[in-house]
Amino acid sequence: MTHSIQRRLMLGISLAILVVGLVGGLVSFWATYQEAYEFQDAQLVQIASMFDAGHLPLPIKGDFRIKRKRSEDPQIFVQYLEDLDHDGVVDHQADQIGFQVNLPDGLSDQVVSNQEFRTYVKTLAPGERIAIAQSAGVRDDVAWDNALRTVLPFLVLIPVLLFVVADLIRKSFLPVSRLSREVEGRGDQELHAMPLAGVPSELTAFVRAINSLLKRVGQSLEVQRRFVADSAHELRSPLTAIALQAERLGQADLSVEAKGRLMTLKNGINRSRQLLEQLLSLAREQSNTQERTTVATSAVMPVFRRVLGDLMPLAEAKGIDLGINLPENSRLDATVRASELDLTTILKNLVDNAIRYTPQGGRIDLGLQLEDGFAVLTVEDSGSGIEPDLRHRVFDPFYRVLGSDQTGSGLGLSIVKTVVDRLGGQIELEDAMAYPTGLCARVRLHTLGRGSSSL
Repeated sequence: MTHSIQRRLMLGISLAILVVGLVGGLVSFWATYQEAYEFQDAQLVQIASMFDAGHLPLPIKGDFRIKRKRSEDPQIFVQYLEDLDHDGVVDHQADQIGFQVNLPDGLSDQVVSNQEFRTYVKTLAPGERIAIAQSAGVRDDVAWDNALRTVLPFLVLIPVLLFVVADLIRKSFLPVSRLSREVEGRGDQELHAMPLAGVPSELTAFVRAINSLLKRVGQSLEVQRRFVADSAHELRSPLTAIALQAERLGQADLSVEAKGRLMTLKNGINRSRQLLEQLLSLAREQSNTQERTTVATSAVMPVFRRVLGDLMPLAEAKGIDLGINLPENSRLDATVRASELDLTTILKNLVDNAIRYTPQGGRIDLGLQLEDGFAVLTVEDSGSGIEPDLRHRVFDPFYRVLGSDQTGSGLGLSIVKTVVDRLGGQIELEDAMAYPTGLCARVRLHTLGRGSSSL
């Protein structure tokens, strides 16, 4: 199971913000609620203290007053505590409160006619007592309103804070995503060090470790290439000597059976020499991927004609119609960012591969198209083709499609892929469009412009 550090950070910090915000909001709500209650109690005491000489006049006995200036102001009742009927209950009118006469001085909660009041009783003079009362429901509403106002900033700021934290975490991990894309976008042979500029200090050690690993991998691959190149080079001399001895042996007077065996030997020697040449070419191209810094330019059509001239004997030996498929009298040409050697290597390997896998009497067409700053070189044949799920495998060195009876080393398409990647181009294998079966290899190379050439 994979774990995302970014997701865990966002989840952990979000939970911490929510918990702290919830606890802080509850504490603030409760403290404000209690303060509102205490403030209203103090307000009752202050109102009672104003009924002294020099402040407010004493209320008329039996009178009932409501201290209310606006509809939203809390209702405060001021009432004499006098029992004229001696029944223990304050004489009151229909719209007054019937308190008990013997209420103690100070603050207390009283329930009258199923309605709760917060009451403050004060003795003004012997035989004169007043009660300052306020409805508990009104007090609760005021306390709730004040408490909710203190919680409102939490309700607004917590979502904003969550958004800000998520955005900061996302931006903090952008260098990681950038490094990931930079590594993922590299080719198989791009083993140069990753840049340290702009990398956060927390990732510097990791990037340096990756660079060290890339350096060791590059050195290991270089040793392998050098071994392959040196081995192929060292084997060229003995194979050449063996080939010369075979040629001399062929000049001797041999029996028919011996001549047949000698021909088999010569074919094996030729295949070994071709394998060595391809190994040297592959090692050279892989080395050029790191060493070559400038790319020459060349025209396509001259290379087309040169490749046709070199491989035409092989095509004629199998009765294959090999040519360039362009409109009659066309003078289309293109200059691509590739040297003549690179372009010849690409086309020669593609055409040679097509000749090998095209049956007797088949056709192979070379084509050229211009598309959005690219020259598209095509080699289309009428052979058996390659299954779509195997086309990505044929670019691996020494890989050959099972069931093929053709001789070969499996290095041709690998060499082509290496050269095309180094030139910044693309190669694709598709079904042939002009024939019921077959394969079409499309190579896209950067072009410098359109030229002209007589065919």
